[in-house]
Amino acid sequence: MSSNSFGTRDQFAVDNKAYTIYRIDRVKTAHRLPYSLKVLLENLLRNEDGHLVTAEQVQALADWQPLAAQHSEIQFTPARVLMQDFTGVPCVVDLVAMRDAIIALGGDPHRINPLIPGELVIDHSVIADVFGQADAFATNASLEFERNVERYQMLRWAQHAFTNFKVVPPDTGICHQVNLEYLARVVFTREDPDGIVAYPDTLIGTDSHTPMVNGLGVLGWGVGGIEAEAAMLGQPMSMLIPQVVGLKLTGEFPPGTTATDLVLTVAELLRRTGVVGKFVEFYGPGIAKVPLANRATLGNMSPEYGATCAIFPIDDETLSYLRLTGRSEHQIHLVEAYAREQGLWYDPEHEPEYSQTIALDLGTLEPSIAGPKRPQDRIPVRIAPHAIDALFEGQPYEKAVLRGLDEANAESFPASDPIAVSPGSTNRPPATPCRCNRHHNWPHAPVDITIPGKGKTCVDNGHVVIAAITSCTNTSNPSVMIGAGLLAKRAVEKGLTRQPWVKTSLAPGSRVVTDYYDRAGLTPYLDQLGFNLVGYGCTTCIGNSGPLIPEVAAAIDEHKLNVCSVLSGNRNFEGRIHPLTQMNFLMSPMLVVAYALVGTMHTNLLSEPLGTGSDGKPVYLKDIWPSTHEIQNVIDACLQADMFAKGYADVFKGDDNWRNLHVPEGDAFEWNADSTYVRQPPYFDGVGREPPPLTDIKGARVLAKLGDSVTTDHISPAGAIKADSPAGEYLIEHGVERKAFNSYGSRRGNHEVMIRGTFANIRLRNQLAPGTEGGFTRDFTRDDAPVTTIYGASVNYIAAGMPLVILAGKEYGSGSSRDWAAKGTALLGVRAVIANSYERIHRSNLIDMGVLPLQYKEGQGADALGLSGEETFEITGVAGTDASMHSVHVCATSPQGKTQEFEADVRIDTPAEAAYYCHGGILPYMLRQLLLASPESGSKA
Repeated sequence: MSSNSFGTRDQFAVDNKAYTIYRIDRVKTAHRLPYSLKVLLENLLRNEDGHLVTAEQVQALADWQPLAAQHSEIQFTPARVLMQDFTGVPCVVDLVAMRDAIIALGGDPHRINPLIPGELVIDHSVIADVFGQADAFATNASLEFERNVERYQMLRWAQHAFTNFKVVPPDTGICHQVNLEYLARVVFTREDPDGIVAYPDTLIGTDSHTPMVNGLGVLGWGVGGIEAEAAMLGQPMSMLIPQVVGLKLTGEFPPGTTATDLVLTVAELLRRTGVVGKFVEFYGPGIAKVPLANRATLGNMSPEYGATCAIFPIDDETLSYLRLTGRSEHQIHLVEAYAREQGLWYDPEHEPEYSQTIALDLGTLEPSIAGPKRPQDRIPVRIAPHAIDALFEGQPYEKAVLRGLDEANAESFPASDPIAVSPGSTNRPPATPCRCNRHHNWPHAPVDITIPGKGKTCVDNGHVVIAAITSCTNTSNPSVMIGAGLLAKRAVEKGLTRQPWVKTSLAPGSRVVTDYYDRAGLTPYLDQLGFNLVGYGCTTCIGNSGPLIPEVAAAIDEHKLNVCSVLSGNRNFEGRIHPLTQMNFLMSPMLVVAYALVGTMHTNLLSEPLGTGSDGKPVYLKDIWPSTHEIQNVIDACLQADMFAKGYADVFKGDDNWRNLHVPEGDAFEWNADSTYVRQPPYFDGVGREPPPLTDIKGARVLAKLGDSVTTDHISPAGAIKADSPAGEYLIEHGVERKAFNSYGSRRGNHEVMIRGTFANIRLRNQLAPGTEGGFTRDFTRDDAPVTTIYGASVNYIAAGMPLVILAGKEYGSGSSRDWAAKGTALLGVRAVIANSYERIHRSNLIDMGVLPLQYKEGQGADALGLSGEETFEITGVAGTDASMHSVHVCATSPQGKTQEFEADVRIDTPAEAAYYCHGGILPYMLRQLLLASPESGSKA
């Protein structure tokens, strides 16, 4: 029950049904707050209890100053938690292990039970093993279940053993699209002693792209799995009141541009602006021109530009989407009435106060791609071949784009109406099989191969070997998906085919996509180009791209070719998509199809032919590009509410494989000692009722010295496991055949695999081991400090009792909300990370695992301080504190005895984070809190 200090509890009715609400407008300053902060304000008002959520927190938010640095801590209580299986399985493993631990300490196992709804969608486990054939989906689904049965058994057990926990079975859809189309309520309701309470639907998700639902006006963001566990167990999330950036949209989309072009432009703009840890809100006259699916696309890529969330307010477009996706009329009436009553309905005449405002004219958009290894590195399609030439020469992204602009301008191709351009005056002939039809500066090294059923061809540097319509970012968006289908139809009608070296795949975000493809008659054309359905899941975007065409893979490997992937995803970090693709480019589904037709990144899609048609004439992109009007006509005719109602009627039921899984009974899970997928983790080993005191870090060695933009993919890869890696060797020792390795992501329930996979990304560059690429370091426990694997060195350091540190640059831990990046770091024996800056989620995850995040002072850094990584480190100022210290003293002693001393900022930002660190992490903290709350303890938390 809320303390109701501000007198905000009240009643209102919708369709003659009474609801209790907490009126935001009774806080006098609420009207000036941005939409997202109003949602947080209601959250505080409703959950105020005088203990965890206080009147002082409410007042601090009411007094929010847009331009001031925020130091006030508030507690956020989400309405629900969303998970996918890669992050959800270790979350469930932790909860199960916590049950074991509380039983061992004499507590009640039922204390370990979700108190708020947890919804898990199995969407990250399907791999595109088979492609380009009619049975691809069925075959991949069968292989998925065969590989992951041990993981799925645990999830089925959890679904029965835990209340408030639901699982959407495999082969249904991507969690964010299922969330958008079905799970999201926009306005949530629950029964309490005084009746039905209505309040904004809010959530946290164990996937960094959780903000996709922000497009629906639902406030939520990505967190690590360990934070999600705490939230499910009733622990409010501690956070600082954020700054809010307003992004004003004006104008309209130019012809030939898509939602993908918009989101890549916004990612570039907001990375440049600097929005890490901030909320972003869209407003202005342009939002009326942004359909909800496009809004969801913008929200989806929040982590790519570093924002915590990127939200649109509730308006008529929200209601239209709810109606389209089959929500009940009463729910739609409730959403509208509640939003208007609470001042959450978008008012174009009222502009809230923002910490910063920036503007984007939609009329300036142009067809774009992003890459080769960061989502914010946008490249206009008109200059792509020139920029990519420069990238092949080793130019950094910024210089490559500038050179591309110069060279493209010199060619004087028309830039207005970017798709419908003329071929230019160069009279270029249709592209040759190698697609090398103009002067290139990149190394031309064609390798002749023969592909069964396709004949002789060749593979070269810059060739596209993967073209994947995949990921939640775009596959939830009917405009770009229908656009891709129409483009495929026209390409087939013109007589074009995909290039034989390209692996093509289609992995929609939900079954509704294939329903409207079938209804529109577009499926046969996508199939003819090789874009057969391979599964409903993340696939290529998470690294589940599967094997390349064998002859292509062999040529790449033997001749060290630099080849590319193109995908409609949101992530293209190094080593993520496929081990053999060094360059990976994000783009719209339509452009994915186009690049599959040309087969190389060296063709200018806007001025050069895509190929030769069946009539012997060159075919240009403008010849097959569908207009916005054509796309909308198909959407209007083929996308209906009944498709969503039918598709989600039995969403939790699953197929026979799922329903027939053996599910053990009992309050505790029966661990299988032979499992290589799910093992009891060591997080609670030796954990007592009281935490030990904090200690300084002495005699520490550097495990890795890393540069800027090291992502969680670098720290904890999700893709393929190499046979000669520590993780691969472990699996072979345990009788797992190479073909059954699966991926790192699928084995996150086994800490033995994941420790060995930490820092094992094949593109990681550890400056301690120059000349190597991958998970290597130097082992200073030995006199000659040899180069060895990071895992192998860690084993020796732990045996010698030596703590470890990581040295890093800017944006450390950007990318996915991957708790294993912190878990693995901690289990390797790392006590502290010293970086120039952190991404929000990873910094928090490090604290949650008891690792101290330290930050160099402005102007300092490892190189500026002359740190080689060979030093021995002492970090003092931690012992005898409650972790509320603002800085610590670091002394680094070189092998020659020279010392470098400096102060480092402690990035423990809130009192709650300090409490977690004092307990050795959030898991021991939660265990002790729940143990205190158990009846057996005789006390209350």
